[in-house]
Amino acid sequence: MVSYGKRLACLLVAGILCPAVLLLSALIQYRGTVYPPGIDQPLKARICQTMLITVLILGIVLEELGLCSLCDVLWLWANGVPPRRDPSLVIQNQEFDGVPLQKKARTEFINAPRIHNKPFPAPFRYGLGPENPYPNQYTECLKAAVHLMKHGEDYGVNSSRIIISGDSCGANFATRICQLLVGHRNLPKVHAQVLIYPGLQGMDLSLPSYQQNCRMPLLSKKLVPYFCCRYLNKSTSFANGLLKGSHVPTATRLKYQKWVNANNIPQRFKVRGYTERDPSLSDFNPQLYEEMKEVLSETFSPLLAEDAVICKLPQTFLLTCEFDVLRDDGLLYMKRLMDNGVPVTWSHVESGMHGIMAFFGYRTLSFPAAKRIVHDVTNFIRGL
Repeated sequence: MVSYGKRLACLLVAGILCPAVLLLSALIQYRGTVYPPGIDQPLKARICQTMLITVLILGIVLEELGLCSLCDVLWLWANGVPPRRDPSLVIQNQEFDGVPLQKKARTEFINAPRIHNKPFPAPFRYGLGPENPYPNQYTECLKAAVHLMKHGEDYGVNSSRIIISGDSCGANFATRICQLLVGHRNLPKVHAQVLIYPGLQGMDLSLPSYQQNCRMPLLSKKLVPYFCCRYLNKSTSFANGLLKGSHVPTATRLKYQKWVNANNIPQRFKVRGYTERDPSLSDFNPQLYEEMKEVLSETFSPLLAEDAVICKLPQTFLLTCEFDVLRDDGLLYMKRLMDNGVPVTWSHVESGMHGIMAFFGYRTLSFPAAKRIVHDVTNFIRGL
């Protein structure tokens, strides 16, 4: 936790640096970010990208000064100003087996003591790094999910109708939790999973979507390995090696190439440009592998789970965005699900980019593509 004195110092330093950093960020996004034809509202995307770069620079500076961590600054930016509040929505803070969450429901649900078949969200507030290191996030999410499935009636929940969902990194958690729950035979089955632009593998960062969208706003190609290193509490100096694939042993690459392979991606997603990389040209670095081998685990990369697990997964809603470096992770996982007979509802947002949902409900900063995502997700849930 950041002390009151450090918070005050952070505000003072940020206030002093912010004008200069904002100008620098605008220049960086202008020179370094690409806004291709078809992307949703490019001018608004420029503003959001400038804001993100500003937050990243300020976070790194404040972290170097020992005032707070970059994660603290990112969390404040993402959660500091709430979107418009629905007056009919009641929020209750609860704990599931020690894991805090916020139960959100309409007033009529709170006042009706019965089992609900209509949906209400209960987002888990798992601990964030670096104070709560990997893989605690998965452990806490699994604990909370198991608790709810065992004691659903205590919360007015039909345990046979539970949907596990997430977006971006949260979709990675949701994917892995659903896979782990397959082995819990004493629990009700998960009714469905909802995965919104998920990141599902750290083996190959040169797939078509990584090449085509390498300089897109909100999540560029270089930011993916950087955040991976931060998430795993590893030196960010390893990021370049991850991009090159130097962390993947030849045997591992051969084992999983049947699932992580550009050949499994439909041709329509390669027309914007793709150069196939020869895996034999990857310069394997044993030291990098030892430091970052967790990236190749099924926990971090649930795309690598065995067919015996995949075939038992619940019906799935999977959403991808065209201008997203993680697009192909979703496409590859969709193929694995469908090959194993799992029903999949797929939504592809042609104008969307990664992280666009973070701005939904923020009036002028909200994107039409984000509204489309909300519409498609709610339609899927209502149809269950």
